[in-house]
Amino acid sequence: MSADRPLRLAVFVSGSGRTLDNLLAWHADGRLTAEIVLVVSSREQVRGTMLARHAGLPTVVLDPRESSTGQVSQAAFEACREHQVDLVVLGGYLHLLAIPADYAGRVVNIHPSLLPAFGGKGYHGGAVHRAVLQRGCTVSGCTVHLVDEVYDNGRVLAQAAVPVLPGDTADTLAARVFAAECRLLPETLQAIAAGEHGPLPLQ
Repeated sequence: MSADRPLRLAVFVSGSGRTLDNLLAWHADGRLTAEIVLVVSSREQVRGTMLARHAGLPTVVLDPRESSTGQVSQAAFEACREHQVDLVVLGGYLHLLAIPADYAGRVVNIHPSLLPAFGGKGYHGGAVHRAVLQRGCTVSGCTVHLVDEVYDNGRVLAQAAVPVLPGDTADTLAARVFAAECRLLPETLQAIAAGEHGPLPLQ
C-alpha cells in the first residue's frame, strides 16, 4: 500500500449487498477514505452483484457451485492483484476461501456475534441470532476480525455489543446487530487505513 493514495478495498458478497451499500454510503459522505475498487460475488442474480454494477464498480462473479474452493480463490485473488487491492472485505460472503500468502493478514470479515461465541461453520445469518436466543444470552453484538482458512478464527480487530431484549426474535435481534455492524465495519476500515491496528501486512 502506498502512503500517497487511499486504501484500496475489494468487497466480497453473496447476497443482498447491504454491507457494500453501507460502505459506499460512508465513502460518499467522506467518513470512509478507503476506496472500493473491486467487487467479487458468488452469485450472478443477487442484489449485491446488481448494486456493484450499478455503482460502476469492476465486478467478478465466481460461483463456488461450479468450481472448487481453490479455483474460486485463485481467480478471486488474481482479480485483487489486477486491481491492486490492499485489503479484502468479506461483506456477507458465505464461502470459505484459500487465502494466498500475499494476502495473509489482508482479509477481514464482519461476523454477527461477539466472537469466539457463536462462530464457526454453520454460524451465519439467522442461525447466529437463533442460537443466541436459545442460549438465553442477554448481550450479543458483532466482530470485525482477520480471516484465515478456518471459519471465524482470525485475530479480532474490533467488537461492538448490543443488548438482547425481552421478547426479541431472531429478526429483531438481527436488525439491532446489523445497525451496529453498519458503524463498526467502516470505522474499523478507517482505523486500518490510518494505521491504528498495528503491523497488518498491507503491501
